Amino acid sequence: MKYGQQEYDFDEGIMFFIAPGQVFKIESKNKSSSIRSGWILLIHPDFLWNTQLAKTIKQYEYFNYSVNEALFLSEKEEAVINSIIQLIQLEYHSNIDRFSQQIIISQIEVLLNYTERFYHRQFITRKLTNHKILDRLEQILTDYFNSENLLKRGLPTVQYISESLNVSPNYLSGLLKTLTGQSTQQHIHDKLIEKAKEKLSTTDLSISEIAYELGFEHSQSFSKLFKTKTHFSPLEFRQSFN
Repeated sequence: MKYGQQEYDFDEGIMFFIAPGQVFKIESKNKSSSIRSGWILLIHPDFLWNTQLAKTIKQYEYFNYSVNEALFLSEKEEAVINSIIQLIQLEYHSNIDRFSQQIIISQIEVLLNYTERFYHRQFITRKLTNHKILDRLEQILTDYFNSENLLKRGLPTVQYISESLNVSPNYLSGLLKTLTGQSTQQHIHDKLIEKAKEKLSTTDLSISEIAYELGFEHSQSFSKLFKTKTHFSPLEFRQSFN
């Protein structure tokens, strides 16, 4: 199963989402291999027009997931999803009346809500993989803050971090929120404050020089962020060591 030019990280029992305009294809590497079964639910964007789901569907981050982040389903979870699909199918093949659209919309919302639950479960049950991502995140931030990237490129962006980890920004944010309670941006700021404290306590550099070395064009921006995070100004923090 390919999404774009890359493969999903799946064997069996998976579910994935794509947005309009995205491309996927199924390739058989071995013609004698067993046939896999499944279903595809296609929803025309106009079907959602003038419904609440047209707005709320944007909150489901997995439509923007990177290509190898499929949802792994247990047998029980598969049964739940299949039962909802059967209800949608039943309604779709019934005589259409003024209730048809709203009933199908409601069932799609139930489908998405269960999917949201299963994705959050996956963050917990795939702990080994997820904690490896946390370890790699820490190493990427450490390497970045110890390099000349801060001077050349400024603070690392969420996009840069997610690309370095080969996951999408939304997936990384959801994972970190579940495992640590903090967003990717908060992790970046925590590493920044850690580096700032090191420079304030072990060097004689001025506040402006430290701000510059940490990628800030204006020292006021650095001082404001530092105080927000620590409740001390950089100068107050430095004086606490004297």
